[in-house]
Amino acid sequence: MSRVGKNPIPLPEGVTVQIGQDQLLVKGAKGEMSSPVPEGISFKLDDSVLVAHRADEAKQTRAFHGLARALAANAVRGVSDGFRRELHIHGIGYRAAVQGKTLTLQLGYSHPVEFPVPEGVNVTTPDPTKIIIEGIDKQLVGETAARIRRLRSPDAYKGKGIRYSDEIVRTKVGKSGVGA
Repeated sequence: MSRVGKNPIPLPEGVTVQIGQDQLLVKGAKGEMSSPVPEGISFKLDDSVLVAHRADEAKQTRAFHGLARALAANAVRGVSDGFRRELHIHGIGYRAAVQGKTLTLQLGYSHPVEFPVPEGVNVTTPDPTKIIIEGIDKQLVGETAARIRRLRSPDAYKGKGIRYSDEIVRTKVGKSGVGA
């Protein structure tokens, strides 16, 4: 039995789930999401607890069991609490600002970098060196954070760039400049 797949998903107050043939429709306070249900996997709702079951012990079905449960759990958590990623900008003159649905970044290039914010994601900048990305879709929030970080990854020598709030950047020493 899959260790992830056999875990039940408790439904918080105010979250409803409609079980379809090939997808789950999850509705909550923050919005609604659909989660795919692979072939051979079924969901049952028992007293505000969602449980995933598999039809057989085929290798592919066993692999999909944990995946389907994880996707459903992420959908339930997304519509009830939401997901959030925090980025920090390090570097002299590096800053960010949100104007409408565009994130404008000054990252040491000769021009400002404009990043269009995708639909379903909310980006805020409480101060010029902090970017907060929020949304109900875990994959979309993570992908947006990764794409913003990729615009100027942390430098290995000075540590300048965009990094996750919990990321630790180890800096290299560099050249010593001392002759033998």
